[in-house]
Amino acid sequence: MLALFLRDIRLNIRAGGGALTGVIFFLAVIATIPFGVGPDLKLLARIGPAILWIGALLSCLLGLDRLFQADREDGSLDLLVLGNDRHMLALTVLVKCLAHWAGSVLPLVIAAPLLGLFMNMEPLGIGATSLTLLVGTPAITFIGAAGAAVAVALPRGGLLISVLV
Repeated sequence: MLALFLRDIRLNIRAGGGALTGVIFFLAVIATIPFGVGPDLKLLARIGPAILWIGALLSCLLGLDRLFQADREDGSLDLLVLGNDRHMLALTVLVKCLAHWAGSVLPLVIAAPLLGLFMNMEPLGIGATSLTLLVGTPAITFIGAAGAAVAVALPRGGLLISVLV
């Protein structure tokens, strides 16, 4: 399972930039919100945690369409589904979700305190938001995995994943 975890991390980094694309998109979401809200620093500090969460959710969705794509293309996903061992299938999905989270979403959680400063949040609020992102973003990945499993056979399944999640 460690080999699968490391393989998925490498695939995540090679395919489309992985973490860098997510962090840049996260930064773009956080940077554009003050233009729409206005220069009120108190308002930005109040809505900062929600904006960080929305940015993390949208950034997490970027790589979910590729979660099972490589396994479908090489046929290993078909072998797992047709096999009789459901525990191995569940363990494989768990490892793939953890690899996606570590490769794509964990950098967002690491960047969140810095982006919280951009939103004029207090240090206590930044810490609380970062902690909730650390605990809550794996759930987004697991929910998104269900959408990715449904959309793996579709040519443009990314839109369906966004609607399902």
